Amino acid sequence: MTRIARIEIDDAGLPPPTPEIEQERRVAVFDLLEDNSFRLPGRGDQPAPPGPFVLALAMREGRLVFDTATEDGEKLAEFQLSMGPFRQAVKDYFQICASYFDAVKRLPPSQIEAIDMARRGIHNEGARILIERLEGKAEFDIDTARRLFTLICVLNSGT
Repeated sequence: MTRIARIEIDDAGLPPPTPEIEQERRVAVFDLLEDNSFRLPGRGDQPAPPGPFVLALAMREGRLVFDTATEDGEKLAEFQLSMGPFRQAVKDYFQICASYFDAVKRLPPSQIEAIDMARRGIHNEGARILIERLEGKAEFDIDTARRLFTLICVLNSGT
């Protein structure tokens, strides 16, 4: 049961997302809940907590907060990450998404595909940063990291 069973996104205080960003969020949450791998390692002499997990994501005082709990609400761990290492990847992600959304409306499939490949590359970079930043705190596969990176971007869409 090493998976996320529910995800909560605290977007209180953030401006409402654009329809495109809201669609990205819905797709990322759906895909994440359909297929993910997430595990909290044991600490010291404590065994790894069993899943499934509830993951709450939020921005607090400019920091990204990962709050993990059991499905019964028992708090397991909270991680706060500086957004500094993510800033360029998030900025690049929004720029490439804007290009992609524009391209879908007016460009031929071959050009859309090239933009989508660049978008996937930025996604992979954001996922790599996330995996590095949570090393030793949480473990997840690259697909889970990519979806979580999308949600990090959503939380930063108004900043």
